[in-house]
Amino acid sequence: MTIDRRAFLGGLAGLGAGGLAATSARAVTEEEYFVGLTPDNGFSFRKTNMALVPKEFRRQLVKYKHKEPPGTIVVDTANHFLYVTFENNTALRYGVGVGKTEGFQWFGRAQIMRKAVWPQWVPPPEMLQRRPELPRFMAGGPDNPLGPRAMYLYRDGRDLGYRIHGTVEPWSIGDDVSSGCIRLLPEDIVDLFQRSPVGTKVLVLKHLGAPVEDRKQGETSADS
Repeated sequence: MTIDRRAFLGGLAGLGAGGLAATSARAVTEEEYFVGLTPDNGFSFRKTNMALVPKEFRRQLVKYKHKEPPGTIVVDTANHFLYVTFENNTALRYGVGVGKTEGFQWFGRAQIMRKAVWPQWVPPPEMLQRRPELPRFMAGGPDNPLGPRAMYLYRDGRDLGYRIHGTVEPWSIGDDVSSGCIRLLPEDIVDLFQRSPVGTKVLVLKHLGAPVEDRKQGETSADS
């Protein structure tokens, strides 16, 4: 499988001059995004070739002005970042893929109330309407689109239907690609999973593409 060159170059938007100029001049195959396997709880996931991930979307400690309690997850959907807040206006930042702009964005506060290692996948009815060829159920494993971990988001005791999970498509990080879920590289979701106990608070910020009135309603104490 060869990844569409336009999509690949779009994923490199904002990369510095010292990035992948030579690589982006040609098509990049799916296999080049992976460098070996990582054993994990009875399965293995493919390790990401970080050289093909734009620097801004690699896990890193950053300065981040916020007013959230330490350990809160803040998702900046506009810039495709997920932050775990620390003290002294710092945070651990991850690159993410988020919901498409065409009706698949959501915002507000939630909590992680369930976690799963190598989760099963049941496509929501809305996705099956758009893609009836999808399986109705997929067991956990290396081919499952949720990757090696998933964390389930609830509000007021109700499952929102959205997850923070891994991906088998590392080239999708930094893009609007999902049906509302938040996806991370497999290495990053494993790391985040370990840092985020059940009960962790999550804040999903408004996308800049949201209507002005919605952005006002979603104003928050976190800002970058």
